Amino acid sequence: MRLLHFDVDTTRADHLGCYGYSRDTSPNMDRIAAGGVRVEQCFVSDAPCLPSRAALFMGKFGIHTGVVNHGGLQADPAPLGAAREFRQVASELHFPGVMSAAGMRTVSISPFAERHAAWWFYAGFNEMHNTGKCGMEIADEAVPLALDWLGDNGNDDDWYLHVNVWDPHTPYRTPAEYPNPFADEPGPAWMTDEKIAAHRASYGPNSASEVRNYSDLAGNATHREPEQMENAADFKQWIDAYDTGIHYADMWLGRLVAKLEELGIADDTAILISSDHGENQGELNIYGDHHTADTITSRVPCILKWPGLDPMVAGGLHYQGDVAATILELLGLETPASWDFASFASALKSGHDSSAGRDCVVVSQCAWACQRSVIHENWLMMRTYDTGLKAFPAVMLFDTAEDPHLQTDLAAEQPAVVAMLQAKLDEWHAEMMATSLTGVDPMEVVIGEGGPYHTRTAVEHYAKRLRATGRAHHAEFLEALRGQPIDQV
Repeated sequence: MRLLHFDVDTTRADHLGCYGYSRDTSPNMDRIAAGGVRVEQCFVSDAPCLPSRAALFMGKFGIHTGVVNHGGLQADPAPLGAAREFRQVASELHFPGVMSAAGMRTVSISPFAERHAAWWFYAGFNEMHNTGKCGMEIADEAVPLALDWLGDNGNDDDWYLHVNVWDPHTPYRTPAEYPNPFADEPGPAWMTDEKIAAHRASYGPNSASEVRNYSDLAGNATHREPEQMENAADFKQWIDAYDTGIHYADMWLGRLVAKLEELGIADDTAILISSDHGENQGELNIYGDHHTADTITSRVPCILKWPGLDPMVAGGLHYQGDVAATILELLGLETPASWDFASFASALKSGHDSSAGRDCVVVSQCAWACQRSVIHENWLMMRTYDTGLKAFPAVMLFDTAEDPHLQTDLAAEQPAVVAMLQAKLDEWHAEMMATSLTGVDPMEVVIGEGGPYHTRTAVEHYAKRLRATGRAHHAEFLEALRGQPIDQV
C-alpha cells in the first residue's frame, strides 16, 4: 500500500468546504473527501503543536507520553529508565515505526523536529527531509521535495510519505503575488464591532488588543494582516489571510494529487489529510493562535481516502490517534498494546460507524494555559487550572450546537451538566493515572514549574502593558493570581 499523509499545520475543520464552510478554501481537499471518509468530529487529545504530534505518532495521550508543554520538563517524552535497550524499542511502537517494521518505506518531509527540538519525531522514519526554516517555510518550499520524491519512488509499492506544510499558521505569509480569493466575500457574520470592542477592553495573549502575544500588530504585521484588530473590517482582513493560507496549501495538495495521476498510481494510493490543531479566531478572545482545550483548537480535519473503502461521513467522536490505529488495521498491522487509541476500521468497512464513536473525548492544553475539557454530545466543559494570563474562570460550559463560537458560558445555569461532565473527567483521569508508567500527571509538573511555557515568565511585562493601555485592574488581578489556582482568587 502507498500512503500519502498531507499534514497541514493549524487548520480548523470548519474552515474547509467539505466541513460546511461557506468559502471555497479547499477545492482539492473537498474532492478527496467526496471520494473518501470524512471524520466529522475528530479531536487531538493534546494541543497544541508538540503535544499533538507526540500523541499521534506515539499513540498515547499526553498524560502518558509526558509531552504536554512547549518547554520545561514536559516538552520531552518520559524516559524509559532502566528498561531502555541498546536500540530504544519505543521507536517501533511509533505510528511510522509500526509501518517500517512491517517493511514499508517511511519518509517525512517536515521541519517539525528541529522547530521543537523533538528529535524523537524521527523515530520510525527511514528518511527524514528537514525543509530547514523551522516552520516558517511555505508550501512551495516543501511540496516540491515531495514531488521529486514521488518522481523517483512513487511507483514503488509499500511506502508512507508524510508531507508537512505550515501556510495557515501565523504570520500569514502567502506570497504577495497570490491573490486573495476572498476579497469580495463578506467576513464572518458572528464577529461584530461590539464583540471586538469588548475583547479589546479585556486581556490575554493574542487577544484583540494583543494580537501578537503581548503587543499589538502595529509595525509587525505581514502584508496580509491588519495593523490592529479594532473592528469587523480588520477581522475580515485577518480571516482572509488565514483562509488564503489554507487555499494556498490546498493548491499544492492538488499538485501532489496530479503527480499521483501522472504516475498512474492515484487510484491505489491512500491519502490522509490532517492537522496538528485548529485555531482560535476570535473565540474566547484569542485571535490567530491555539491556546485552549476546546472544540476550536482541539478539533481538526481528518480525511481518509482508502482504496476499497466507500465514501462516507464518519459520525461520532473520535481522537486523531484513533485514525492512526484505524490505518494500521487497514494495512493489516496490529496496534501496539501500549497505545491509548483504538481502531474503528471495522465500522468503516461496514459502511457506517454509528457504534464506533466514543461517548466523550477529553482534550488537554498545557502550553498556553493548563486546561482539561470534556466533549460529550453537544456539551463542552472546560476546566482551567492555570489561565495563561487570559480571562478564564475555573469552569466554563458551552452548548456547541447552539453556540459554535463559544460566546455564552452556561456553567452557572447548568450545574447538573457540569457535575455530569466533571464525573467523566474524573473517571478518565483515574484511568489514565492507573495506567501511567511514571505515576506523575505532567500537568501538575507544568503548574509546579510556574505554568505554561508561553506565559509563565510574562506577568510583569504584560502587567506593565496593561497599565499603559488603561487596563490596570486586569494587571492587578493577574498579579494577585500569580501562582494561585483560579478558583481560589
